[in-house]
Amino acid sequence: MSWIRYNPNPSGKLVGDCTVRAITKATGESWEEAYCGITLQGLLLKDMPSNSGVWGSYLKRKGFRRRAVPDTCPDCYTVEQFCEDHPEGLFVVAVHNHVLCVKDGNYFDAWDSGREIPIFYFESEENE
Repeated sequence: MSWIRYNPNPSGKLVGDCTVRAITKATGESWEEAYCGITLQGLLLKDMPSNSGVWGSYLKRKGFRRRAVPDTCPDCYTVEQFCEDHPEGLFVVAVHNHVLCVKDGNYFDAWDSGREIPIFYFESEENE
């Protein structure tokens, strides 16, 4: 389990597009494809692309299911621990004001978000 630096943003930007970056890793789409897909989903739902309902709906269309993080220790369960608990599989994990991708126990992000607290996640149906 480790952090792997990942930033597919064509301009190298680190702020404002974390959901797009996470979805590119989870789906294999380019940054442009994911950005346009999420934005179109927002248009169809008449909501902003940054809304978790919008990008979550996009992920559901791509074969992901939303899951809850167990509430046994809501302030102490970290992304690093999520990775330890999920050594295999593909996930898009939401933390406070941020989204990242976890794949086979590693977390892919533009910065080390391992100490962040997961709120919910989307799991690829391929994991099942």
